[in-house]
Amino acid sequence: MKPQIRKDTAMATDKKNCSKCELGTKKDFMEIIMALVKLTVALLLLAVAAESRKITIYNKCPFTIWPGILGPGNPSGGGFRLDAGQSRDFNVDDAWTAGRVWARTGCDGNFNCETGFCRNSEQCNGAGGVPPASLAEFTLKAWGGQDFYDVSLVDGYNLPVLIDPHGGSGCKRAGGCVKDINSECPAALSVKGHNGNTVACKSGCLGYNTDQECCRGAYGTPDKCHRSATAQMFKDACPTAYSYAYDDSSSTFTCQATASYTVQFC
Repeated sequence: MKPQIRKDTAMATDKKNCSKCELGTKKDFMEIIMALVKLTVALLLLAVAAESRKITIYNKCPFTIWPGILGPGNPSGGGFRLDAGQSRDFNVDDAWTAGRVWARTGCDGNFNCETGFCRNSEQCNGAGGVPPASLAEFTLKAWGGQDFYDVSLVDGYNLPVLIDPHGGSGCKRAGGCVKDINSECPAALSVKGHNGNTVACKSGCLGYNTDQECCRGAYGTPDKCHRSATAQMFKDACPTAYSYAYDDSSSTFTCQATASYTVQFC
């Protein structure tokens, strides 16, 4: 005779087993969710890394500088301290535009600087540097998918500066400016430091403020504005740096938009 199984016992057993199944299913589901979250985070980090570029600032000067940084995203808060021989990296967007890097020098405890002053703090936080100051300029992933970079003395000069690209194709090192212009700066354009020595040299536009020097007014087009005697002095000293506003042909450099860059002072 076939044994009878009580329905209530069978139902209890089924519920118990189903309860275990439900717990197992929930646990598996949560593990899957966590794995997906980790994967998503990893992919996002890879995407961010792939869409950012590294710029290294190297202080080859025998003294401390405080690099200033101006551009979208306010990298590194806009500046930091860099002792002699030190270097430091910061990341910018893959399509960083109108980026500027310069060096502040002779800064005191309140960040009143002899050259390149931006504000009374280590970080410039969106403030540009007071000229004269040598500039490294970047517009990344622009026309034709190329990077454009240059060294500009249009706002004057305070330190030698070079831009060196890494990892891209078709890149050319921007020779920038390796000469000490301060040692031959005319008295009318010279900026003196606390000890009386020349710490910066004004451009013709900054020093004389004429339409001809500044390429404005009647001289506001490339065919009307030509290199002045003052701009020629800067060009002779630093042939691959901008000496005036329309100095593009010998002073703008390009690189495939995958490169990283080193900005070297001194």
